[in-house]
Amino acid sequence: MKSVLFVCLGNICRSPLGEGILRDKVNRKGLDLKIDSAGTESLHVGESPDRRSTKTAREKGIDISKQVARQIRISDFDEFDLILVADAQVYREVISMTRNETDKKKVDFMMNMLKPGSNTAVPDPYYGGQDGFEKVYDMLNRACDSLLKNLK
Repeated sequence: MKSVLFVCLGNICRSPLGEGILRDKVNRKGLDLKIDSAGTESLHVGESPDRRSTKTAREKGIDISKQVARQIRISDFDEFDLILVADAQVYREVISMTRNETDKKKVDFMMNMLKPGSNTAVPDPYYGGQDGFEKVYDMLNRACDSLLKNLK
């Protein structure tokens, strides 16, 4: 595996955290891995991550402030080996974009990196408080640790 794409709804909360966490871990280990994030909706295209995501990451020593939200595109299935989705709704939307079985096999739930087959959702913290972003960070941090441990 040489590339990972994190996908959530708007690409301003969960997927930017996943991208930032994994990029930080990869850089610390000196690995070469292409990492990006996207959203299924176009609501926030061109925007920076939510300030609460940025704050949570910054408190952990990770800077995601320069990320820019974008929408997932068909070409992502050619550019990425693994496409990690945040929840069942995002999974359905991403799967509906696939062109073939090869594309479908690239799509998995973010938390399946930690608990394969569980299809556990990473809750959307957008309408909640800062504590929701902390919970999302903790979940994604553990999932990214497991992903790197099992990297082939």
